[in-house]
Amino acid sequence: QVQLVESGGGLVQAGGSLTLSCAASVSISSINAMGWYRQAPGKQREWVATFATGGSSYYAVSVKGRFTISMNNTKSTVYLQMNTLKPEDTAVYYCTALLRPDNNRSWGQGTQVTVSS
Repeated sequence: QVQLVESGGGLVQAGGSLTLSCAASVSISSINAMGWYRQAPGKQREWVATFATGGSSYYAVSVKGRFTISMNNTKSTVYLQMNTLKPEDTAVYYCTALLRPDNNRSWGQGTQVTVSS
């Protein structure tokens, strides 16, 4: 069982920045990709960004140009740098990992991000 431990959430004013971190309890060699989803109150969970261990990154249209996903392979840790935050970015952010060999998905416990206007 893979554990994903998130950190870095909090309260920030609109236009501000936050960086989320998520550390996996396994080696990067066991992971195909890591990424982030978010869920706002009363809404479905939505995909935010993905970083494939081969080096490619992908973003939802709503965050492209403002958020940057990156990975430290040595630490099996994925980061989400969030800039120019908007109130609509307020949500619980969940880290996720797709594991080798079958792309089984694991989830973190979630971290709250609140952007005030």
